[in-house]
Amino acid sequence: MVEQSIETPFLKAPEDCKSRKRWRTAIWFFISFTALIFICLTLSLDDVKGGSKRVQVGDALNGYKSTKKVQSGDEVESWKAVVAADDARCSEIGASVLNDGGHAVDAAVAVALCGGVVNPMASGIGGGGFMVVRSADTSETMAFDFRETAPAAATQNMYQNDLTKKYSGALSMGVPGEVAGLHKAWLKHGRLPWKSLFQPAINLAKHGFIVAPYLANSISSNSASIQQDPGLQNIFAPGGKLLQAGDTCYNIQLASSLDAIAEGPEALYDGEVGEKLVDDVKAAGGILTMEDLRNYEVKVTNAVAVNTMGFTIFGMPPPSGGTLGIALVLNILNAFENTNESKGPLGLHRLIEALKHMFAIRMNLGDPDFVDISKTVSRMLSPSFAKKIKQRIFDNTTFPSEYYLPRWSQIQDQGTSHFCIVDGDRNAVSMTTTVNYPFGGGVLSPATGIVLNNEMGDFSVPTEISADSLPPSPTNFISPNKRPLSSMTPVIVVKGNQLAGAIGGSGGMYIIPAVIEVFLNHFVLGMEPLDAVQSPRVYHKLIPNVVYYENWTVIDGDHIELSNERKEFLKERGHVLEAKSGGAICQLIVQTLKNYNSDDKGVLRGLLTAVSDPRKDGKPAAC
Repeated sequence: MVEQSIETPFLKAPEDCKSRKRWRTAIWFFISFTALIFICLTLSLDDVKGGSKRVQVGDALNGYKSTKKVQSGDEVESWKAVVAADDARCSEIGASVLNDGGHAVDAAVAVALCGGVVNPMASGIGGGGFMVVRSADTSETMAFDFRETAPAAATQNMYQNDLTKKYSGALSMGVPGEVAGLHKAWLKHGRLPWKSLFQPAINLAKHGFIVAPYLANSISSNSASIQQDPGLQNIFAPGGKLLQAGDTCYNIQLASSLDAIAEGPEALYDGEVGEKLVDDVKAAGGILTMEDLRNYEVKVTNAVAVNTMGFTIFGMPPPSGGTLGIALVLNILNAFENTNESKGPLGLHRLIEALKHMFAIRMNLGDPDFVDISKTVSRMLSPSFAKKIKQRIFDNTTFPSEYYLPRWSQIQDQGTSHFCIVDGDRNAVSMTTTVNYPFGGGVLSPATGIVLNNEMGDFSVPTEISADSLPPSPTNFISPNKRPLSSMTPVIVVKGNQLAGAIGGSGGMYIIPAVIEVFLNHFVLGMEPLDAVQSPRVYHKLIPNVVYYENWTVIDGDHIELSNERKEFLKERGHVLEAKSGGAICQLIVQTLKNYNSDDKGVLRGLLTAVSDPRKDGKPAAC
C-alpha cells in the first residue's frame, strides 16, 4: 500500500522496469534523508531544552520555574571574542570593533556610546560610571572611576528647602564623567582611532533606531515627566505622541554632539558642546559651569582584589559599595563549615541574612577623598570580621531589621546599564554606566540632545527624613567635587591568574545581590552560564524587612519565579515575602579552560560564553 501510494503520482509515465526502480530508489533516499534531518533537529532541540533543565537541578541557589524554552540568542559561544550588553545592537557593534582588531576598551567605547543612544533612560554621555579593565599580558587590573561629581557651587544643605530638587530637574545634575572616563581608558589601551568608535552611535542617533520594548516600557512609565520637559518630549513624544515599541526614534542634536566629541573630549569639557550644555542646564535651574567641566578628573587606581571561595574578584573601590559588599557577603557564606549545606534553600536563607548585615554596614562608606572610611573598608574585606558576623546568623530563624544594627538610611539609587567584553587576547572589561533614575533628572538639553543625570540624588542630605526612620549618613553628605556612594558593581573574576569571567548589573540597590547570586550560581554551584543568569533572584533592602522574590514574565516571554519549596522554607524561618515583577539586569561572560590555546606569556584562551539577561531585550554577540 505504501509503495502504491508513493508511486501513483510520480511513476505512471515511466513504463520500463529500470525507470521505475530509479524512481523508487530516489524516493526512499528522500524519505531516509528527511528522517535523518528530523532526528538531528530533535537532538538539537533537546540540547536547547537541556539548558532549561539544568537550571532546575537541586544545587540551584534559588530554584527555577520556566514556562518557555531557553532562547539560544540569549547566549553565544566563541573561541575568539564576545560582548554581552543589554541591547543586541550594542553587542553587535562591540563585536564588530573586536573583529576589526580593537582592544576590549575600544569596544567598550563603542558599546557605551551605543547604549546612551538606544537606552537613554539608563545611560549616556550626560552620566558617569565605573570601568574595570584587566590586561591579559601583564595581569594588571585597573579601576577607572568616572562617577559624576558635585558641582563646585553645591553645598551640604542645598536641598533643605525643596528635597524634590535632589531627584528631579537640572539642580539634581552632577558633573558628567562618561566621556572623560572612556577617553582615559582608551588612551591607555585603545588600538583603533577614537573617532571611528563614535560612528555607529552617531548613525543610530542621526538616521534613527527602532525603539525596543524595554525603552518603550520606560517611555510609557515616565510619560508625565517626558511630556513636561520640552527636550524629552521632542525626542520621545514628537507631536505629543509617546513613542512605542517598533517606532523609529531620532536624536539629531545628540548625533551632532557625538560628532563633535569624536574629534576629542575637549568638545564637551572645554568646547562648544559643553558651552551649549551649560547654557541649557542654567536655563533649567541648574548650577553646572564650564569650570566644573574643565576641572573634572577621572580617578584611575588598582582594582580592589577580593580573594574568596578559590577565586579572585577584581572590582571598584569606594565610592562604589559593590565590591566591598561582595567581599563581605561571600566571606560570611565561606565561613560556614559545611558549604554543601548552602546548595539549596538553606543557602538562600544564609545569603539573605548576609545581605542584611552588609547593607547595614555599607552606609558607612563614602568618597575616600573626602572622608576617612579606612576602618569600614578593612572590615568589609576581612574574613575574620565576616566570621564574627556569621556567628550572628542562625539557620532556623531571621530577625527584625534593628538586629542587624543599621545606623544610617539607605541610598535608593536606580537605573544604570552594564556590559562585559573579552577580546581575542583575553583582555577584559566590565563596565557600568548610569544617569541614575530613568531619564535622569527628567531634563534633556535641547541644544545637545544630552539627558541630564540626577546623580545628586545619591548623596545623603542632613534634612532628609527617610521611610526607614534612620538618620542620613554623614560620610555621604554633599561637598563640591565629591562623588556620591554607588551600588554599581562591575567585576572581573580570575582563577589561578587566568581570566574566569566578568559580571555586572544594572538596577540600583538590587545590583549587589544580583551579581552575588550570579557568581554563586555559576562559579560555586556549577550552573551553566545562561542558567546562572536566568535563575530567579531574591533581594533585600534591610528596611523594610521584606524578602522580594522574582515573579514575573519578562520581555522574551519567559516566566521567572522563585520555587514554592524555597518560599515555604523562608517563611518557616520567619521571613516576610513579597513578589516582585522586576529586579536587576545582569550580563555575564565565562571562560572555560578545559580545552585552550596559550601564548608565550602564559595567557590561556579557552571557550568564551556570553550571556545577556533575558529580563531585558539585550542579546550577546561574538566574533
